[in-house]
Amino acid sequence: MTNPVKIVAVLTARPGAADQLRTLLDGMLAPSRAEAGNLRYDLWQDQSEPTRFVLDELYTSSDAVAAHRATPHFQAYLAAIGDLAERTAFVLDPVSA
Repeated sequence: MTNPVKIVAVLTARPGAADQLRTLLDGMLAPSRAEAGNLRYDLWQDQSEPTRFVLDELYTSSDAVAAHRATPHFQAYLAAIGDLAERTAFVLDPVSA
């Protein structure tokens, strides 16, 4: 049985790059949500720090994450993100109670 995988990415725009970052992140929503193994792909903006965004992602399996990372839209994101934001990503497994 495969476990779902959750990814939470916190992105803080570099000075002067908030609008470009928002455009890049908005462009990831539709194609990522359309992926076969994607269960959730939501973008959030910090209320107290509007240049900070959080991506909340959920995939059916680690194979679905690998497929996401191989897509052209993710590769374009990866090529641009370093110039636009500081990024911390957490890849999480479910915890059974």
